[in-house]
Amino acid sequence: MRKRTEPVALEHERCAASGSSSSGSAAAALDADCRLKQNLRLTGTGAAEPRCAADAGMKRALGRRKSLWLRLRKILFCVLGLYIAIPFLIKLCPGIQAKLIFLNFVRVPYFIDLKKPQDQGLNHTCNYYLQPEEDVTIGVWHTVPAVWWKNAQGKDQMWYEDALASSHAIILYLHGNAGTRGGDHRVELYKVLSSLGYHVVTFDYRGWGDSVGTPSERGMTYDALHVFDWIKARSGDNPVYIWGHSLGTGVATNLVRRLCERETPPDALILESPFTNIREEAKSHPFSVIYRYFPGFDWFFLDPITSSGIKFANDENVKHISCPLLILHAEDDPVVPFQLGRKVGPGLCLWCSWHLAHCPLMLSPRRTMKNKQIVPSPHTGVLRAGCLCYQSPGQPGTRLEGLISYGLKAKNPLMRICQAHCRGHSQNGYRNF
Repeated sequence: MRKRTEPVALEHERCAASGSSSSGSAAAALDADCRLKQNLRLTGTGAAEPRCAADAGMKRALGRRKSLWLRLRKILFCVLGLYIAIPFLIKLCPGIQAKLIFLNFVRVPYFIDLKKPQDQGLNHTCNYYLQPEEDVTIGVWHTVPAVWWKNAQGKDQMWYEDALASSHAIILYLHGNAGTRGGDHRVELYKVLSSLGYHVVTFDYRGWGDSVGTPSERGMTYDALHVFDWIKARSGDNPVYIWGHSLGTGVATNLVRRLCERETPPDALILESPFTNIREEAKSHPFSVIYRYFPGFDWFFLDPITSSGIKFANDENVKHISCPLLILHAEDDPVVPFQLGRKVGPGLCLWCSWHLAHCPLMLSPRRTMKNKQIVPSPHTGVLRAGCLCYQSPGQPGTRLEGLISYGLKAKNPLMRICQAHCRGHSQNGYRNF
């Protein structure tokens, strides 16, 4: 019995030994397989990391582009909405258009004391305040001829008022929109005219500068009429010329038409950069370019001007003016197109040339045709409607169209003529120099 069981036990021991060895080899093989997979996994991860980083960077770039496009689209929609809303806003609030025409809220240069014209280099100028209407006060500057600058030092207002009765002619200057009577380019003009021996009286309309009141075409015209009457009451028989620039030409023609109708015209009217009427000027202004082809442009932008009572109809006013007239305009005027000035002038040449005679201003050439200067004329009878005659040494009298550049390209007003077209002129008995 023992012998039979011993071989069985030995057989079980051998089987267990063989089983343990086989399980050990299987475990070793499994471990080796695991290590191989781990190595393969590690190797695969190292190669995939750059690709994942590149994909992430591309996604961020695309995200930034998309965000930028969304912002640009928002901005575009806002600009488009504003572009469409502005015409409706102006139509509903006509006062906005009036503000844009007058620009009286733009005080350039800033931080100057209009009570002290001496600070602007006008040491022979006095500051007044006149009251055309109740609750309306306008600031006035009176510059005496430059030859009196020494005598003018320390003098009071009464001395300046008495000086208007001297033998020197007087120019009432009506400035354009924006700024004040103390604007740099305007001050330079006062100095030039003063050096030529003229009294220069200028003022800020109601609502401009330190003048009190609300601007309107009627109010501006009445202010100019009040100052003119104030001058005539003190100037005796001295000639008084009215000079209007840009928007001031509309005030000037309104004023002179009124004076001619009451048979007290000025001695001459000078229009610098005039326009036909405010509707045509608004349509031709550089600011209107972006809306010029907008559907209903006239209804949105021009009709509110008319409904506000703003016309400044130079083309109509000049038909009722009988005094001598001089028109100055530059061909390269960027604000008031030269063509508008010509529309004011041509009709005048048919009849006003009979009346133009005695405004002693003329142009004297310096070297080239593009550089002229206003100087006192040794002659009279040199004016024609829509033109200015000048005497050139050794040359006949010449008529200029497209005269004085004033503002952007001229460092000194009245010192430059742009692209003047000249031709001899002799008509109605006026002498041809």
